[in-house]
Amino acid sequence: MPREIALVIFPGFQIIDAAGPIGAFEIAERYRPGSYRLVVRAAQEGCVASSSGVALSARAFDRVAVLDTLLIVGGDGVREAQAHEGLLAYARSAAAQARRVGSICSGAFVLAQVGLLDGRLATTHWSRAADFARKFPKVRLEADRIWTRDGEVWTSAGITAGMDLALAMIGDDLGEDVAKRVARQLVVYYRRPSGQSQFSALLDMAGEQGRFTALLGWAREHLAEPLTVSALAARAAMSERNFARAFVAETGVTPAKAVERLRLEAARSHVEAAAGSMEVIARDTGFGDAERMRRAFLRAFGQPPQALRRALRSH
Repeated sequence: MPREIALVIFPGFQIIDAAGPIGAFEIAERYRPGSYRLVVRAAQEGCVASSSGVALSARAFDRVAVLDTLLIVGGDGVREAQAHEGLLAYARSAAAQARRVGSICSGAFVLAQVGLLDGRLATTHWSRAADFARKFPKVRLEADRIWTRDGEVWTSAGITAGMDLALAMIGDDLGEDVAKRVARQLVVYYRRPSGQSQFSALLDMAGEQGRFTALLGWAREHLAEPLTVSALAARAAMSERNFARAFVAETGVTPAKAVERLRLEAARSHVEAAAGSMEVIARDTGFGDAERMRRAFLRAFGQPPQALRRALRSH
Protein backbone atom coordinates (compact mmCIF):
# COMPACT_ATOMS: atom_id res chain seq x y z
CA MET A 1 0.00 0.00 0.00
CA PRO A 2 1.44 3.41 -0.96
CA ARG A 3 2.58 5.68 1.86
CA GLU A 4 0.39 8.76 1.75
CA ILE A 5 2.35 11.97 2.26
CA ALA A 6 0.36 15.11 3.00
CA LEU A 7 2.06 18.47 2.51
CA VAL A 8 0.27 21.33 4.26
CA ILE A 9 0.45 24.72 2.58
CA PHE A 10 -1.11 28.13 3.30
CA PRO A 11 -1.21 31.55 1.60
CA GLY A 12 2.31 32.93 1.39
CA PHE A 13 4.05 29.55 1.62
CA GLN A 14 7.52 29.14 0.09
CA ILE A 15 7.14 27.31 -3.21
CA ILE A 16 10.44 25.41 -3.00
CA ASP A 17 9.57 24.16 0.48
CA ALA A 18 6.77 22.20 -1.15
CA ALA A 19 8.16 21.58 -4.64
CA GLY A 20 11.53 20.20 -3.48
CA PRO A 21 10.17 17.31 -1.39
CA ILE A 22 7.38 16.69 -3.91
CA GLY A 23 9.98 16.24 -6.65
CA ALA A 24 12.07 13.89 -4.51
CA PHE A 25 9.15 11.66 -3.54
CA GLU A 26 7.84 11.69 -7.12
CA ILE A 27 11.15 10.38 -8.47
CA ALA A 28 11.36 7.77 -5.71
CA GLU A 29 7.92 6.56 -6.78
CA ARG A 30 9.21 6.12 -10.35
CA TYR A 31 12.05 3.93 -9.12
CA ARG A 32 9.87 1.99 -6.68
CA PRO A 33 6.25 2.11 -7.97
CA GLY A 34 3.60 1.91 -5.30
CA SER A 35 5.75 3.50 -2.62
CA TYR A 36 4.19 6.95 -2.29
CA ARG A 37 1.00 8.88 -2.88
CA LEU A 38 1.31 12.66 -2.60
CA VAL A 39 -1.45 15.06 -1.61
CA VAL A 40 -1.30 18.81 -0.97
CA ARG A 41 -3.64 20.05 1.76
CA ALA A 42 -4.85 23.54 2.68
CA ALA A 43 -7.67 25.19 4.59
CA GLN A 44 -9.69 25.60 1.42
CA GLU A 45 -9.94 23.60 -1.79
CA GLY A 46 -8.33 25.13 -4.85
CA CYS A 47 -5.28 27.17 -5.74
CA VAL A 48 -3.16 28.59 -2.93
CA ALA A 49 -0.75 31.40 -3.80
CA SER A 50 2.84 31.11 -2.63
CA SER A 51 4.96 34.08 -1.58
CA SER A 52 6.16 34.35 -5.19
CA GLY A 53 2.60 34.48 -6.53
CA VAL A 54 2.90 31.03 -8.11
CA ALA A 55 0.07 28.84 -6.86
CA LEU A 56 -0.36 25.16 -6.05
CA SER A 57 -3.64 23.31 -6.22
CA ALA A 58 -4.65 21.84 -2.86
CA ARG A 59 -7.37 19.69 -1.37
CA ALA A 60 -9.18 20.91 1.70
CA PHE A 61 -8.39 19.48 5.11
CA ASP A 62 -10.48 16.44 5.81
CA ARG A 63 -10.82 13.80 8.46
CA VAL A 64 -7.59 11.86 8.61
CA ALA A 65 -7.97 8.16 7.99
CA VAL A 66 -4.73 6.70 6.65
CA LEU A 67 -1.69 8.97 6.57
CA ASP A 68 1.93 7.94 6.63
CA THR A 69 3.72 11.31 6.69
CA LEU A 70 2.61 14.82 7.55
CA LEU A 71 4.85 17.62 6.29
CA ILE A 72 4.26 21.29 7.13
CA VAL A 73 5.96 23.72 4.76
CA GLY A 74 7.21 27.19 5.69
CA GLY A 75 7.21 30.64 4.20
CA ASP A 76 6.26 34.24 4.84
CA GLY A 77 2.68 33.27 5.66
CA VAL A 78 3.63 31.04 8.58
CA ARG A 79 2.69 33.67 11.18
CA GLU A 80 -0.91 33.68 9.97
CA ALA A 81 -0.79 29.88 9.67
CA GLN A 82 0.17 29.62 13.35
CA ALA A 83 -3.04 31.40 14.28
CA HIS A 84 -5.33 29.49 11.89
CA GLU A 85 -7.44 27.22 14.08
CA GLY A 86 -8.46 24.97 11.18
CA LEU A 87 -4.85 24.38 10.17
CA LEU A 88 -3.75 23.77 13.76
CA ALA A 89 -6.62 21.35 14.35
CA TYR A 90 -5.73 19.42 11.19
CA ALA A 91 -2.06 19.31 12.21
CA ARG A 92 -2.97 17.87 15.62
CA SER A 93 -5.35 15.31 14.16
CA ALA A 94 -3.06 14.28 11.29
CA ALA A 95 -0.02 14.03 13.55
CA ALA A 96 -1.92 11.74 15.90
CA GLN A 97 -2.65 9.37 13.01
CA ALA A 98 0.58 9.64 11.02
CA ARG A 99 3.59 7.39 11.37
CA ARG A 100 5.91 10.32 10.78
CA VAL A 101 5.71 14.11 11.13
CA GLY A 102 8.00 16.73 9.66
CA SER A 103 8.47 20.36 8.74
CA ILE A 104 10.38 22.32 6.15
CA CYS A 105 11.90 25.68 7.07
CA SER A 106 9.60 27.78 9.26
CA GLY A 107 6.95 25.08 9.13
CA ALA A 108 8.53 24.09 12.44
CA PHE A 109 6.62 27.00 13.99
CA VAL A 110 3.34 25.20 13.27
CA LEU A 111 4.57 21.91 14.73
CA ALA A 112 5.81 23.76 17.81
CA GLN A 113 2.56 25.71 18.13
CA VAL A 114 0.60 22.47 18.59
CA GLY A 115 3.18 21.05 21.01
CA LEU A 116 4.64 18.41 18.72
CA LEU A 117 8.21 19.60 19.25
CA ASP A 118 8.19 20.02 23.02
CA GLY A 119 11.26 18.34 24.48
CA ARG A 120 12.44 17.29 21.03
CA LEU A 121 15.42 18.15 18.88
CA ALA A 122 14.46 20.48 16.01
CA THR A 123 15.77 23.05 13.57
CA THR A 124 14.40 25.80 11.36
CA HIS A 125 15.76 28.45 9.00
CA TRP A 126 18.64 30.31 10.63
CA SER A 127 16.94 33.69 10.13
CA ARG A 128 13.95 32.54 12.21
CA ALA A 129 15.93 30.74 14.90
CA ALA A 130 16.09 33.53 17.50
CA ASP A 131 12.35 34.18 17.24
CA PHE A 132 11.64 30.45 17.42
CA ALA A 133 13.78 30.01 20.53
CA ARG A 134 11.97 32.86 22.30
CA LYS A 135 8.53 31.53 21.47
CA PHE A 136 9.17 27.85 22.09
CA PRO A 137 11.68 27.43 24.92
CA LYS A 138 10.64 23.80 25.47
CA VAL A 139 12.05 22.79 22.08
CA ARG A 140 15.70 21.68 21.87
CA LEU A 141 16.54 23.95 18.98
CA GLU A 142 19.67 23.17 16.93
CA ALA A 143 19.67 26.30 14.80
CA ASP A 144 22.79 25.46 12.81
CA ARG A 145 21.72 22.03 11.53
CA ILE A 146 20.16 21.52 8.11
CA TRP A 147 17.82 18.78 9.30
CA THR A 148 17.09 16.82 12.43
CA ARG A 149 15.39 13.61 13.41
CA ASP A 150 14.09 12.89 16.88
CA GLY A 151 12.25 9.58 16.77
CA GLU A 152 9.63 9.99 14.05
CA VAL A 153 9.61 13.78 14.23
CA TRP A 154 11.74 15.38 11.52
CA THR A 155 12.53 19.05 10.89
CA SER A 156 14.64 20.84 8.30
CA ALA A 157 16.17 24.24 7.70
CA GLY A 158 15.20 26.51 4.85
CA ILE A 159 14.20 25.78 1.32
CA THR A 160 16.65 23.33 -0.32
CA ALA A 161 17.22 21.57 3.02
CA GLY A 162 13.70 20.20 2.52
CA MET A 163 15.15 18.08 -0.27
CA ASP A 164 17.82 16.76 2.10
CA LEU A 165 15.05 15.86 4.53
CA ALA A 166 13.06 14.10 1.81
CA LEU A 167 16.11 12.13 0.68
CA ALA A 168 16.75 11.05 4.25
CA MET A 169 13.14 9.89 4.56
CA ILE A 170 13.36 8.02 1.26
CA GLY A 171 16.54 6.33 2.42
CA ASP A 172 14.81 5.34 5.63
CA ASP A 173 11.77 3.98 3.76
CA LEU A 174 13.23 2.42 0.63
CA GLY A 175 16.94 2.05 1.32
CA GLU A 176 20.02 4.09 0.55
CA ASP A 177 20.34 2.82 -3.01
CA VAL A 178 16.98 4.31 -4.01
CA ALA A 179 17.78 7.58 -2.21
CA LYS A 180 21.11 7.81 -4.05
CA ARG A 181 19.38 7.25 -7.39
CA VAL A 182 16.87 9.99 -6.56
CA ALA A 183 19.69 12.38 -5.65
CA ARG A 184 21.46 11.67 -8.92
CA GLN A 185 18.25 12.31 -10.85
CA LEU A 186 17.75 15.59 -8.97
CA VAL A 187 21.41 16.48 -9.59
CA VAL A 188 21.95 17.27 -5.92
CA TYR A 189 24.58 16.22 -3.42
CA TYR A 190 23.81 12.88 -1.81
CA ARG A 191 23.13 13.73 0.83
CA ARG A 192 24.13 16.51 3.16
CA PRO A 193 24.42 15.07 6.67
CA SER A 194 21.93 16.29 9.25
CA GLY A 195 24.66 17.93 11.32
CA GLN A 196 26.04 20.02 8.49
CA SER A 197 26.00 23.75 9.12
CA GLN A 198 23.31 25.85 7.44
CA PHE A 199 25.92 28.39 6.40
CA SER A 200 29.63 28.67 5.93
CA ALA A 201 31.91 29.84 8.72
CA LEU A 202 33.57 32.05 6.11
CA LEU A 203 30.37 34.01 5.40
CA ASP A 204 29.43 34.04 9.07
CA MET A 205 32.71 35.73 9.96
CA ALA A 206 33.47 37.96 7.03
CA GLY A 207 30.28 38.54 5.08
CA GLU A 208 30.06 38.33 1.34
CA GLN A 209 31.88 41.62 0.72
CA GLY A 210 33.92 42.02 3.91
CA ARG A 211 37.41 43.44 4.03
CA PHE A 212 38.95 40.04 4.80
CA THR A 213 36.63 37.80 2.79
CA ALA A 214 39.22 37.16 0.08
CA LEU A 215 41.91 36.43 2.67
CA LEU A 216 39.70 33.94 4.49
CA GLY A 217 38.78 32.35 1.18
CA TRP A 218 42.47 31.88 0.46
CA ALA A 219 43.03 30.48 3.95
CA ARG A 220 40.24 27.94 3.49
CA GLU A 221 42.04 26.67 0.39
CA HIS A 222 45.35 26.37 2.29
CA LEU A 223 44.28 24.87 5.62
CA ALA A 224 47.15 22.38 5.72
CA GLU A 225 49.65 25.24 5.75
CA PRO A 226 50.83 27.04 8.96
CA LEU A 227 48.32 29.91 8.91
CA THR A 228 50.00 32.06 11.54
CA VAL A 229 49.13 35.68 12.23
CA SER A 230 52.35 36.74 10.53
CA ALA A 231 51.54 34.67 7.44
CA LEU A 232 48.03 36.11 7.21
CA ALA A 233 49.25 39.64 7.83
CA ALA A 234 51.84 39.30 5.09
CA ARG A 235 49.15 37.99 2.73
CA ALA A 236 47.01 41.04 3.60
CA ALA A 237 50.03 43.35 3.14
CA MET A 238 49.68 44.70 6.68
CA SER A 239 51.81 44.77 9.79
CA GLU A 240 50.95 42.04 12.30
CA ARG A 241 49.73 44.51 14.90
CA ASN A 242 47.49 46.46 12.53
CA PHE A 243 46.24 43.27 10.92
CA ALA A 244 45.28 41.65 14.23
CA ARG A 245 43.47 44.79 15.41
CA ALA A 246 41.62 45.33 12.13
CA PHE A 247 40.71 41.66 11.83
CA VAL A 248 39.06 41.54 15.26
CA ALA A 249 37.21 44.79 14.57
CA GLU A 250 35.89 43.43 11.25
CA THR A 251 35.05 39.84 12.17
CA GLY A 252 34.66 39.81 15.94
CA VAL A 253 37.20 36.99 16.37
CA THR A 254 40.97 36.74 16.47
CA PRO A 255 42.83 35.46 13.39
CA ALA A 256 43.71 32.24 15.25
CA LYS A 257 40.06 31.63 16.16
CA ALA A 258 38.98 32.34 12.59
CA VAL A 259 41.45 29.79 11.23
CA GLU A 260 40.27 27.21 13.76
CA ARG A 261 36.65 27.73 12.71
CA LEU A 262 37.53 27.26 9.04
CA ARG A 263 39.45 24.10 9.92
CA LEU A 264 36.57 22.80 12.01
CA GLU A 265 34.11 23.44 9.19
CA ALA A 266 36.26 21.53 6.71
CA ALA A 267 37.11 18.73 9.13
CA ARG A 268 33.48 18.21 10.14
CA SER A 269 32.44 17.96 6.50
CA HIS A 270 35.11 15.28 5.89
CA VAL A 271 34.23 13.41 9.08
CA GLU A 272 30.53 13.29 8.24
CA ALA A 273 31.24 12.21 4.68
CA ALA A 274 33.54 9.44 6.02
CA ALA A 275 36.29 10.87 3.81
CA GLY A 276 39.37 9.23 5.29
CA SER A 277 40.73 8.37 8.71
CA MET A 278 40.83 10.88 11.56
CA GLU A 279 44.61 11.19 11.19
CA VAL A 280 44.32 11.98 7.47
CA ILE A 281 41.52 14.49 8.03
CA ALA A 282 43.47 16.18 10.84
CA ARG A 283 46.55 16.46 8.64
CA ASP A 284 44.68 17.73 5.57
CA THR A 285 42.77 20.39 7.51
CA GLY A 286 45.77 21.72 9.40
CA PHE A 287 45.16 20.31 12.88
CA GLY A 288 48.34 18.29 12.58
CA ASP A 289 47.18 15.24 14.50
CA ALA A 290 43.93 13.55 15.49
CA GLU A 291 44.22 14.44 19.17
CA ARG A 292 44.40 18.18 18.50
CA MET A 293 41.42 17.86 16.18
CA ARG A 294 39.50 15.87 18.81
CA ARG A 295 40.04 18.60 21.42
CA ALA A 296 38.88 21.27 18.98
CA PHE A 297 35.71 19.26 18.21
CA LEU A 298 34.97 18.91 21.91
CA ARG A 299 35.27 22.68 22.41
CA ALA A 300 33.16 23.55 19.39
CA PHE A 301 30.60 20.74 19.17
CA GLY A 302 30.65 19.10 22.58
CA GLN A 303 31.59 15.70 21.16
CA PRO A 304 34.57 14.11 19.40
CA PRO A 305 34.64 13.54 15.63
CA GLN A 306 34.21 9.78 16.08
CA ALA A 307 30.86 10.37 17.79
CA LEU A 308 29.62 12.52 14.90
CA ARG A 309 30.55 9.82 12.42
CA ARG A 310 28.89 7.08 14.50
CA ALA A 311 25.72 9.14 14.84
CA LEU A 312 25.43 9.50 11.08
CA ARG A 313 25.97 5.78 10.52
CA SER A 314 23.21 4.95 12.99
CA HIS A 315 20.57 6.79 10.96
